[in-house]
Amino acid sequence: MRFDRIRLSNFKCYEDADLRLDTGVTVIHGLNGSGKSSLLEACFFALYGANALDRTLEDVVTIGAEDAEIELWFEHAGGDYHIHRRIRATGDSAQTAKCVLETPDGSFDGARDVRNHIASLFRMDADAFVNCAYVRQGEVNKLINATPAQRQDMIDDLLQLGKLEEYRERASDARLGVKSVLDDRRGSLSELDTQIVAKEEKNLHSLLNDLESERNEVESKIENYEEQRDKAEQARDDAKNVLESYDEKREELSSLENDIGNLQTEISETEQEHDSLRERASEIRDEISELESDIDTKLRDTELDAAKEDELSTRLDELETKDDEVSEQLEDARMKAQMFDNQASNLAERAEELEARGRKKRNRAEELETEIEAATDELEDRREKLSEFDAEIESERESFEDAPIEFGEASGHLESLRSELADCREEATECRTKLRTAEGQVEEAEKLLDAGKCPECGQSVEESPHVDTIAEDRERVAELISGLEELREKQSSLESKIETAESLVAAENRANELRTNRQNVEQLVESRETAVEEKREQVETLREEADELADDAEGRSEDATELESKAETHRETVEELEREEQSISDAKTRLERIQAIRDEIEDAEDELDRLAEKRTHLQELNDQRRDRLAEKRSRRTELEELYDESKVEKARESKQQAEAYLEQVGEELETLREQRDDLIDRIGGVRGEIEALENLRERRKEVVSRVDALESLYDEADDLQAMYGDLRAELRQRNVENLERMLNEVFDLIYQNDSYSRIALDGEYRLTIYQKDGEPLDPEQLSGGERALFNLSLRCAIYRLLAEGIEGSAPMPPLILDEPTVFLDSGHVSQLVELVESMRGLGVEQIIVVSHDDELVGAADDLVRVEKDSTTNRSHVEHGDSLVELLG
Repeated sequence: MRFDRIRLSNFKCYEDADLRLDTGVTVIHGLNGSGKSSLLEACFFALYGANALDRTLEDVVTIGAEDAEIELWFEHAGGDYHIHRRIRATGDSAQTAKCVLETPDGSFDGARDVRNHIASLFRMDADAFVNCAYVRQGEVNKLINATPAQRQDMIDDLLQLGKLEEYRERASDARLGVKSVLDDRRGSLSELDTQIVAKEEKNLHSLLNDLESERNEVESKIENYEEQRDKAEQARDDAKNVLESYDEKREELSSLENDIGNLQTEISETEQEHDSLRERASEIRDEISELESDIDTKLRDTELDAAKEDELSTRLDELETKDDEVSEQLEDARMKAQMFDNQASNLAERAEELEARGRKKRNRAEELETEIEAATDELEDRREKLSEFDAEIESERESFEDAPIEFGEASGHLESLRSELADCREEATECRTKLRTAEGQVEEAEKLLDAGKCPECGQSVEESPHVDTIAEDRERVAELISGLEELREKQSSLESKIETAESLVAAENRANELRTNRQNVEQLVESRETAVEEKREQVETLREEADELADDAEGRSEDATELESKAETHRETVEELEREEQSISDAKTRLERIQAIRDEIEDAEDELDRLAEKRTHLQELNDQRRDRLAEKRSRRTELEELYDESKVEKARESKQQAEAYLEQVGEELETLREQRDDLIDRIGGVRGEIEALENLRERRKEVVSRVDALESLYDEADDLQAMYGDLRAELRQRNVENLERMLNEVFDLIYQNDSYSRIALDGEYRLTIYQKDGEPLDPEQLSGGERALFNLSLRCAIYRLLAEGIEGSAPMPPLILDEPTVFLDSGHVSQLVELVESMRGLGVEQIIVVSHDDELVGAADDLVRVEKDSTTNRSHVEHGDSLVELLG
């Protein structure tokens, strides 16, 4: 996996930035605080969103801006991917307004879905990404400072071993769940046994036979009472029928009276409606006459002689066809006018753009000429400086004209004189010591002589055989004094010669220094001359390109003028066709109005027909009502003759007697039915208990079978939990061995100190460094630079282990180092450069380093320079192949 391109808008210190990233080693270079790390944070944030931030979304949006946009293009497993995030700031808060991930297999929308898909794609979340591939600024010692448990969790998660622990915990949870269900089922089995015994003790089948016999006796009594009740009900119903019959006759008489009155009213109202319809028909005839007159008026504005339907339709079809033709011509003219107008506008804009580019190139050429002029003046000054150096060097060499030695021999000559002076001083010191001894002897001898004793043995002078030695001692003193004086003169002479020699050494050193400075200036002059020549060639190229752009702009302006003329011609055609189209539309409107009036006339004539039919219907309806009125009057006379009051009274007495008996028998039946219902309920309860007993026995069989299955499942879950634990331990040990091997390979490759022999990594990820003498060290005992280098080695070893472990299915992300040289001295920086080179040699496709160290910059395949404008506080990026190119 590698980053292709990052584009930023209002992200932190970047108002607008667009950077492409290539394979190999890319170094992002710039002053502290210029925004280098923000580029890497943008890539990280594009992938993982808010999870990649140390603070909140508000810190992402540039101060004063309403929203920020981050786009990242990257390749992964041979496919192209694109992430686009937009953060909108509203007040004191910010939220994600857009988050889309485009993949070869489709798009993902929403911050959570995008983050989850990225984590699945790389097999690592934001924390794992930081622990593996992204060494953030200030976190170079993160892994080495972590506790063994923290380091174990980090590396296990990166190596996907956390999944095995998750599966083991799931198996444990499943085992505990099975145990809980098993205990519950065992409890249920014990409870079922208790319930079955309790029900079997009730002798339910015998109790059921007794209750059914008692119910049969009550059923027999109920049937007898119900037969007597039915007879009483028949007598009551007969009396009710008589009463109802007379009630119906009375009600029918009343209804007939109402119907007769209603019919008389309806007949009168219908006569009035008949007259109203006649008046409405007269009004419609007047309306038809007015509409026919309106048609005659509108025909005068058409080419038709009569408002016939076929002629109207034919004329409308002709107008419709002509309208379609004009519309097509109008659309074509509009399209051509718009096309020529757009082309003219585009050419004019392109001409302006070309003119602007030409002006920019001329301005750049003028700037380069100014730079060339300044550089030429500087070269003259440098050449004069070379002459000055030559004069000064010659002046220093002149100091050796009268010297006893040649130029270049001053240092050796000075050392020889100093050695000779030291010998002379030592000899003088020895001489002074001898002189003091000799003088002491002479002084003592003189005292003894004065006392009459031998100066050698102290005996009496007359008895001493050495009385004459004092004279020799005095001569020795004189010789020593003379020799010491000669040594002093020699020492003074040597000191004078040394002063002269020291001045000659100073002149020699000054000449060498001047010669070195002259060589530096000479090299700088050659470099500046090359740069000036390149700039002159660049000025010539820029002016030629500016002339070409100006010619191209002039040609495009002429083309734009010609196209604008064509566009104007087509706009005039559009206006003519629009007028013609409006004329056709007016003609169609008039004909359609005539058709509409004809339709209105037809509708009015149809309404006349309907009114005539309705008047005939109303007349027929009133005739029917008069017939019905005569019938109802005849029926009323018949009913008045049939009504007998004595039969009504007899039927009322029979009804009362039957109802009294029914009330008595009803109470008795109610009592018997309650007894029967109680017996039925008790029988149902016993049958329910019998059925419950059978169900309990069936449930017991099921629970026994379930308990057996759960016991087997519990054993399987226990075995599965142990298997996941053993597998994780085995894989961890294997990964620890591979990681230890790779860590030692990386550390040996880059670390040149002979103090350490190897690195040990145990199963709990505890790290130990062994010295050459076998003494173990904790990594925290290393110096700051060694500890940082050690941590980078561990990071790279983890990266290698992941890359080799899942190569082909999930390519690793770029190796990102943000200011890795913070704790490193110059020697350790060289080792870091070797580490970067070794990772590239091992196949890491893309390495991105943020640093201002010149040695790292020199090792880069690609350079990106970041600068911040002090007035706007906004950063921008420049891309180049070398630092010289970036600095101009």
